[in-house]
Order: sequence, then C-alpha cells, then structure tokens
Amino acid sequence: MTENISRRDFLKIAGTGAAITTMLTGCGPAARYTTREPYTKMPEYNYNGQSTYYATTCRECAAGCGLVVRTMQGRAIKAEGNKNNPVNLGKTCTRGQAVLQSLYNPDRIQNPGKHPRNEKTFTDMDWDTATGIVAEALKGNPEEIAFLLGMAPDHLFDLVSDLCKAIGAPAPLRYGALGMFEARSTISEAARSVFGKPDLLYFDLANADVTFSFGTSFLETWLSPVAYTRAFSKMRQGTNRRGYLVQFEARMSQTGMKADEWIPVTPGTEGLVAAAIGKLVSEIKFGVAPGSVEGVDVAKVAELAGVSLETLERLAAIFNGAETPLAIVPGAALAQTNGLETAISVLTLNALMGNLGKPGGVFQTPASPLGADFQRPANAKEMSLLVDKMNAGKIKTLFIHGVNPLFELPQALGFQAALANVANVISFSSFPDETAMQADYVFPDHTGLESFGYQRVATGSSQSTLSGAQPVVAPFYNTRATADVLLAAGALAGGKAALAFKDEVEYIQSKLAGLLEAKDGFYSGADIVEFWANFQQFGGWWQNTASLSAPTAAGVLERALTNPPAQFEGEGEFFLQTFVSPVLGEAGANKPWLQEVPDPNTTVMWNSWLEINPKTAEELGLANDELVKVTSPFGTVELLVLHYPAIRPDVVAIPFGQGHSAYGRYAENRGVNPANLFGKTVNSAGDLAYAGIKVKIEKTGKQSPLPLSRMEGYTKLEEAERKK
Repeated sequence: MTENISRRDFLKIAGTGAAITTMLTGCGPAARYTTREPYTKMPEYNYNGQSTYYATTCRECAAGCGLVVRTMQGRAIKAEGNKNNPVNLGKTCTRGQAVLQSLYNPDRIQNPGKHPRNEKTFTDMDWDTATGIVAEALKGNPEEIAFLLGMAPDHLFDLVSDLCKAIGAPAPLRYGALGMFEARSTISEAARSVFGKPDLLYFDLANADVTFSFGTSFLETWLSPVAYTRAFSKMRQGTNRRGYLVQFEARMSQTGMKADEWIPVTPGTEGLVAAAIGKLVSEIKFGVAPGSVEGVDVAKVAELAGVSLETLERLAAIFNGAETPLAIVPGAALAQTNGLETAISVLTLNALMGNLGKPGGVFQTPASPLGADFQRPANAKEMSLLVDKMNAGKIKTLFIHGVNPLFELPQALGFQAALANVANVISFSSFPDETAMQADYVFPDHTGLESFGYQRVATGSSQSTLSGAQPVVAPFYNTRATADVLLAAGALAGGKAALAFKDEVEYIQSKLAGLLEAKDGFYSGADIVEFWANFQQFGGWWQNTASLSAPTAAGVLERALTNPPAQFEGEGEFFLQTFVSPVLGEAGANKPWLQEVPDPNTTVMWNSWLEINPKTAEELGLANDELVKVTSPFGTVELLVLHYPAIRPDVVAIPFGQGHSAYGRYAENRGVNPANLFGKTVNSAGDLAYAGIKVKIEKTGKQSPLPLSRMEGYTKLEEAERKK
C-alpha cells in the first residue's frame, strides 16, 4: 500500500468484511495509510444513521478496560465497555465515558514543533525534520539518553525497552501519579516479602462474605476500579448472605460511603489494627496467637488507633464468623513511612484466615499472555535517582511520553530545576501540559482512539488478558504514533538503533506471534494475519478460563510482624490526607465533561477544596467557602473550605487532579495541586510517604463560593452534624 490511499478506498477495503457493521476485523493495517476527507465527501454508501463499531482499549488509566466505540461517517460518537473483555465485561468508569474528549479536545497539539522552554509559541516543522532530530539524539552516547514513560501503553514500553537494550542505553522508567497513589511498588514488595513473588495480587472480592478494607478506594481509583466495582456488586448479592464491608480510614471515601461500617482510625495505624484483629481472631479460633501476632498489644493498638477495644473485639468476632473473609491491602495508608509494614500486616491477616488461593481470598494474578514478568512503575526513590543524574549533567537527551512529571511529581523532588541541566528535552505529548511547555521539541502522538497498541492486565481479571487497541477514526491532526517515530528514527540513525520492524503494527504483530499456539484462548488464528484480524475485532486476547494461582506463605505466620510508628513531617496540627479525584483521576482535568461531573462525596465541580470536620471548623471559626492557606514544610497552597462530616477532627483532606498551570483552557489555573505540599521521604519500598505530613491552616480573610451540585442527602447529613 501507499500513503495515497484515501479514506474512501480504505472503507471499501474494510467493507469487504462482514464485520463492518459490528467490530471490524482485519481493517487495522490499512488505517495506517488513510488520509481524512471532509465530512461532505464521505462515501456515498455510508448512509446517515449507519454506525460502525470498533473494539479498542481505554487509555485513561493502566487498568486495561476494553471499549467498543460507535462511529458514524468517520466520527467517534460514543464509547461503551467491551462485554467480551474480562476486565470490565462491558462496563466503564466516568473517565472511560469521557474518553472522546481527548479526541475532540480543542487544545490538542496539532503538529510537530519546536518552542522556547516555558513559552506557548510553537514553530511547526514537518515529520521528516522531527524524525531527523530524534535520529540525531539516538546517535549520541547511549549512557546519556533517558526515556521516561507513563503507565500506558505497554507496547510502546516494550519497544523502547528493546531499543534501549539494542543501543546500550539505560532501561526506560515508567511513572504515573496514579501508580504512586495506588502504592504499586509497596504492594508488589509486600507480596514478595510474604509470598516470595512481586505481584499486585488478585483479591477475590466477589466471593467474599466479609471484607475488611484498610483504606482501599477500590470503588474509585485503585488498580482496577471497574473490575472491583463489579466484584463488589456481586459480593453484595452474596451466595448465602449479603456481603459485609468494613472500611478503616481517617477520611470517608466513596468506598467508605458504601461500607456497612466506617471506622475512622488514626492515620498510620492501619497495620497495627490489622495485626490486632489477627491476634484476636487467632485467640478465638485456636486459643493462642501464632508468632506473627503474639506480641501485639491489642489494648495499646486500640488507644493509638482511636478505636475502642470493644469495637476491635466485635469486628474480630465478625471476621472470625465469616465463611470467606478477605482483607484488602490499603492504598493511601501505604503512603506512610511504615507503609510496607502495613501491607505485610494485612497480607499476613489473610494468611491467618487461611484464605490464600481459596474463593473469596487472595490469589496471585495470572501471568501475562506475552510471558513478561510483572512490571511495576518507578517509585519515588528511583525518580529521585533520575533527578540526581539530570542535575549531574549525565543526561543529554530526555524523551518523555505519557506522563507529566512537572505536575505529577512533588516540587520537592526538584524535577523542574533538573530539566535545566538536560540539553535536549523531547516530549511526545498530545496536549500542552506543564512538561511539554518545558520541552525543546514536542512531537505529538495520536490520542488513544487514534492508536494501535496493547496493554497487559496486571490485576482485576482472573484470566490471563491482553487488551488490544486500534484506531477507531483516522488521525484528526498531523500527529504520528511515537512507536513509528522511534522506528523511523532508528532506521535513519542506523547501527544498533535500527530495529527490524518497518512500523508499529509490524512490531505489535511480532509480539503477538507467540500467541498463535497458545491454548485455551478466546480465539485462535491459522497465521498472524488471521490472528491480527481477530485481535482487533474482539479488542484483545485472553484465556477462556481462570488461571489464578495460590500464594505460598511458608513461615509467615511464625515471623513476628514489625509495625513501627508512622513518622510525620511538619509541626502542623492536622494530618494531611490526599486522595485522587474519582472523577478527574490524574490527567482528566482537561476534559470539560469531567470538570462538570460533581464529586460523588461533596458534589464540588471545577475546583479544589479542603475537607475539614465541621466541629473542627467551628473551633477555628472557618465557614464554608472561606479561603485558607494550608502549609506543610515543603510548600503552601490556598483553597476553599468545605465542611465534611465524615472525616476525623484531626485530619484535613485535599483531592488530587486540579492545579494545572498549563494543559489547556479547561485545566489551567483551576484549583490547587496538593503534590506541592509533599516532601521527598519514602517508605521502605521506595514509594513516596506523601501521607506522612502534618499541615497548619491559616485564615486569609477571603471568601468565594465553591461550585456545588448539592445533594439533599448530603445537606441533611451536614445539618445533623451541626446540631450535635
């Protein structure tokens, strides 16, 4: 094929398949060579009202949910979940519904270009020139080249890994604020410590009858929220009885609102509470506690956690009486200096309950269909090492894709200052985010709905799953797949940089070739052409049956748990709890649909806010909508007060997702970025201990109304608290 083929010809080619009116098969390769035609010149046989559906993968987070996108006359109209994909089984979250707003965003970068750092004026260039710039960078000293990638897509990470290995450059780093808030490094390290293998684990929530969640926001943003929401729904229906959920957390999350009991524990004591419950249950079951929890002082734990001893004993009895009890490791609670020890305590509690590898218990996740080991993102410690190399002038070229470190990393890590020591910064961002504005060149990638690719499913599915992506429309602008840019640049640079693939699709197909002989697949193919057609039609590949495995916890019950007290930086009066906005996530602020969606707990839109207990606010003389200054040892932000009854009096909370200084008209100069309050301290697994901070609050004397969509139930709850 040549690049002169039009979309009219492309649709004729694609139309030869019977699947044109459902999910297209085998049309993907032709999409690489199409050019867009105006709406008024669409093929005469593409009738008004006739839709075409494409299966692809959501790129709003790394969970790997499958989508089916309805298109009409070359325009994407609506995204829904892919019923075949075992991760989400036809469901999506709010961000998945808003995926079209990335495609149609008016602030997209439309051409490759160069611009002075920190300026918005671009000098456009053609792709041949852009490819040449990348090729020259690849010719440099490989030790002075660094790649920083986001959590998705996986095929690009694989290609960059192969490229770096070929030229002798350091392996690429992956990072994302959501991965930090999920504490992926800590969870995987805890799994290695307890079960001998790093893994994100599979918590069989659907088949549990009593679940203790230690601050895990599995209904919002944790790991695979659509999968766990579906599992929670099944748990609630129950086989013999309705499932029972207890949530231990200092600030009531959306998950906490759905729980049967919310236990507001002191931040940093979650691991102690898990160990205390383990000891109480052991004494009920066996009359004696094993070595892991033998030394736990339950009364002391109750005092430290701010929970009565009677409550702990009652909850232990409930947990002991369950047929299929389950304890889920925390998210935010792992962002303490004792986060790793907390995760180990919760996993040990599962081992005490004997639920490993049993229905309603804990499993190791299935191996990837591509056979690769578990890939965790870089933690804060590793990102600090990258910053150190940048400061030392050891990195001459930095490639950045799929991540916005100037927004997602704490200012205390010094990434922005370190950029000044990097001679050549190349961003592949589709949007003018903070990091793209500090780059020397921006070579925009396609958005997710214009892209090929795949995503490994790290958790959330009991089946080995690889979610596939394909363009649902031809690219809107003069963008280009980053994988194609790197392959073309490598060929131009020559030598070891020239990988043996002519384009992105050929590279993906080379990775999929090993699945032709895989057993128990959702489909098969006689050759890669047939397999590739099926891969696009169904939106990925997965096994038909569950392939979970039971963790092994040899000796863990006799190994004494260590739960050191959490250390907090700052002399403020209040613990700071930062949570990811369940609506915006880490990168949704540039989508007006998401900005307009009310926060499910507070109904706030288009802004940030400070949640504070009404009694505490009354003591401080803080009214709703009052502007206050929140100060940590590392920074200061100003934001509006919102009385929130479901939070401990000694805790304040701020959502993460707003506070951009760039990123387009819908995101810029709106709200605050709480990461500016974070420090550099890490836990034992290297994850940022962003929850180990205490802040002080000062009045500014200013006031401004928060944009709310108040729910009657919330108003009544607030009024009831005020009357107490």
